[in-house]
Amino acid sequence: MKYIGPDFYDISSQFTEEELLVQKTAYEFVKNEFLPVIKEHYHAGTFPVELMTKLGELGFLGSSLPEESGGAGVSSVAYGLIMHELERGDSGLRSSASVQGALVMYPIHAYGSDEQKSNWLPRLGSGEAIGCFGLTESNFGSNPGGMVTRASRDGDDWVINGSKMWITNGTIADVALVWAKDDDGIIRGFLVEKEAKGFSAPEQHGKLSLRASITSELVLENVRVPDSARLPNIEGLKGPLSCLTQARYGIAWGVIGAAVDCYETALDYSLQRKQFSRPIAGYQITQVKLVEMLTNITEAQLLVLRLGRMKDEGTMDFSQVSMAKRANVAMARDIARTSREILGANGIIDDYSPIRHMANLETVYTYEGTHEMHTLILGEKITGHSAFD
Repeated sequence: MKYIGPDFYDISSQFTEEELLVQKTAYEFVKNEFLPVIKEHYHAGTFPVELMTKLGELGFLGSSLPEESGGAGVSSVAYGLIMHELERGDSGLRSSASVQGALVMYPIHAYGSDEQKSNWLPRLGSGEAIGCFGLTESNFGSNPGGMVTRASRDGDDWVINGSKMWITNGTIADVALVWAKDDDGIIRGFLVEKEAKGFSAPEQHGKLSLRASITSELVLENVRVPDSARLPNIEGLKGPLSCLTQARYGIAWGVIGAAVDCYETALDYSLQRKQFSRPIAGYQITQVKLVEMLTNITEAQLLVLRLGRMKDEGTMDFSQVSMAKRANVAMARDIARTSREILGANGIIDDYSPIRHMANLETVYTYEGTHEMHTLILGEKITGHSAFD
């Protein structure tokens, strides 16, 4: 079995048969279940919610978590290949699955009580329940430590007030993992159910990127939750930041899928499209573009393959994830634009995917840590000096 996509450096030989089978299964799912409906949902600005249970049936939600935590127990590389194929379909599909697994299931698995785990993880893993991650605020995206959402202790309960912005899955979520500061300024995580009085999740409209994804605001007005809703085994910024490391890892893999789809679309088009009686693939300028795209994809493949192995070995550092997220998103963004160029005027219509990927990747370039923030994370790592202060 071979890696599905350009394999110039024979990376298939570095994957296990199980990992390649997982990729093939994800590829077939996207091809048969998602691609036939993406154009409709992208135009309508909707997300095919019914696919979440199908993702769950395939074990694609929180797949690298152990089975007892709602996952499938696959390797981190296999998980990455799932994200690769979902984003080959659309960044919105990968985002929904990534939020569910990395930002909701993972923290419950890592920091939750036994009751929280037994209540939520099986349902989230099957797609029966949907979760969202409430960290970003309108004025505090790159600086989560500045959050203004507050959770005040009131007897055996907590009362939460505040709002969150740019929340994937928010409007359709059954549970929101909301991060808030307590009266001592300590950041804590709370599982807030959608029926909670004072909680609402209005959908944000007007997006010209990630249109096939639900993006919401979370509003919390005197939302009262019991102490049993608090994640008991974590406090401080380490909690949300550790979740973001998991999500950024998936993004580093996912955007390669988007880049691969753009590259293959451009390559196929250039071999068919004739100009001056010959395929445009035969012209030097087009070949330069295709060679640069393939080289950059190959570099990205090798980067995440090593990252995934380190993750499973327990030697991965968050700054290495920052490097992969930063480099690979920028790579995919450039490839989407170059692919659109090769397609010419046809590149701006929805018969071809690069323009959709191109718009989506503008969001991915910004979320889960902007390109600039990951640059500064790496800068601090290599110099020992923080540029954040």
